Amino acid sequence: MVKAMVDHGSAKALMGNHEYNAILFHTKHPNGGHLRKHSIQNIGQHYYTLMAFKNNQKEYEAYIEWFKTLPLFYEEENFRAVHAAWDYDSIDYLKTRLGHNRLSEDLLVEAADKTTKLYDAIEVTLKGKEMALPEGESFKDSDDNVRNHIRIKWWVNQIGMDYQSIAVHPSSNIPTIKIKEEASFYDSNDKPIFFGHYWLKGEPNLYQNNICCVDYSVAKGGKLVAYTYSGETELDNSKFTSVKV
Repeated sequence: MVKAMVDHGSAKALMGNHEYNAILFHTKHPNGGHLRKHSIQNIGQHYYTLMAFKNNQKEYEAYIEWFKTLPLFYEEENFRAVHAAWDYDSIDYLKTRLGHNRLSEDLLVEAADKTTKLYDAIEVTLKGKEMALPEGESFKDSDDNVRNHIRIKWWVNQIGMDYQSIAVHPSSNIPTIKIKEEASFYDSNDKPIFFGHYWLKGEPNLYQNNICCVDYSVAKGGKLVAYTYSGETELDNSKFTSVKV
């Protein structure tokens, strides 16, 4: 449905981490293998996508090609949209590398190379900003993977905060040690920004008056959430619409 809406000009879609991972999982590396390794963990993450296209290889490949056309971020005069994080440095760099905010075919190998600046910029934009925990600290995520990094609230000034409170999903397993380093963050006076990615729970609620996440875990029994934007510089909680599906 989303593809049809985009094709008919009634909607815009952005690339998310799942679409990006699917592209890399499908694309062969010139030196052998695939740009996203077919490890047991990665195969498990792609299992439901692959099963959705069971016995329909051509449709699967057509969607992979469509994913490649999706911009990584979107901006108009009054607002911005991105899948996971609008980090100024990352977006500014991507603007110098992408055409119309889209990844070209010849950038995919570089984008999948963990040693490149392009890889880092895409990771932040599509998967969110992360921060390393203090040495020796770790926790398990919702998929039971051991993590030593946390996804952080990239719109918050972290000076004076601790690791648990800066995390998008605070957990008692995350230490409350004070953060010492400084980092850039999205300005509270900047234009409104809309994003998804974070599997939030409960009732839709703004983080601050220019920060709006609309991902409330619909794929895990949560809510399908939308915000009706009318050009306002300060967002309003009353403009959320949500449906339990």
